[in-house]
Amino acid sequence: MLLGAVLGAALTAVLLTVLWWPRSEVVHRSGAPPSVTYKDGSRHHLGLVREHSLSGRESWRLVVGRDPRLAYGHMLDVDASLGAGGIESTEWTTAGVRIRFTAGHELFVPARLFTYGR
Repeated sequence: MLLGAVLGAALTAVLLTVLWWPRSEVVHRSGAPPSVTYKDGSRHHLGLVREHSLSGRESWRLVVGRDPRLAYGHMLDVDASLGAGGIESTEWTTAGVRIRFTAGHELFVPARLFTYGR
């Protein structure tokens, strides 16, 4: 009986760890159109990433760079009120990328911050 209780507690702990394990999810993706080229010659990508921590905390991050997996690049933390609402549109220009959130806010990221592998 004691062994069953210990095994049950251990199984519950493992299950909770798996359910709350840190994870991230790309909720919006945008790529620079072929008509917009940057001096580094790379195609660039933007993503809004929702991250969940082991403690259950949720955070939002905007990533702009040349890695299509969004594993590195110029990263900006985004307030949850903006991230949860999502991105309405992105406008890529040679000067940078303008992000319009559905909440009405706009953010401009200059190209010099995300080109050449930053």
